[in-house]
Amino acid sequence: MLYTVIKAVHIIFMVSYFAGLFYLVRLFVYYKDTDDFQEEKKKILREQYLFMTRRLWNIITVPAGVIMLLSGLTLIILNFGLMKTPWFHLKLTFLIGLGLYHYWSWKQVLKMKTLAGDTFPTANIKLRQANEIATFILFLVVFTVILKSMVIEYWWQLLAGFAGLVMAIMLTVKLVNRNKKKIKA
Repeated sequence: MLYTVIKAVHIIFMVSYFAGLFYLVRLFVYYKDTDDFQEEKKKILREQYLFMTRRLWNIITVPAGVIMLLSGLTLIILNFGLMKTPWFHLKLTFLIGLGLYHYWSWKQVLKMKTLAGDTFPTANIKLRQANEIATFILFLVVFTVILKSMVIEYWWQLLAGFAGLVMAIMLTVKLVNRNKKKIKA
């Protein structure tokens, strides 16, 4: 029963962590979207987005990530046999990618703090595309955990489906951004 309770905690905080990541990068996009606003409106909104970013990062995203990590490590300790399964190695590989994305997000939070209301240096489209990376990692991890050994057996079908999903989402982001520019003009 202990294992099942810890697994439930792990899933709950995984959802909270990803929710934090999804909204965090969206806040970077909103901050960047203020570039063309009048100075007074820009200043007010950028201060608010910075405030929201810092609170989201410090109160939701990082604590949820720590609890997710600790509960995940506890699950490995309680069921060390996981370390002998190929699908679990694949999951750990994707989690390394998540760690890199977390690090990138943290660097953006720090960058935003030092801007003092200045323009975010990353292009809007790049931020919008970066916003989807957490979604891709979530897909990879969830499919790996649910399908387990079938992920290894049917890797090429899953890879083709995932590549199609990535292209569809990135194309949608580009189209939305293009339409947004047309509306402004």
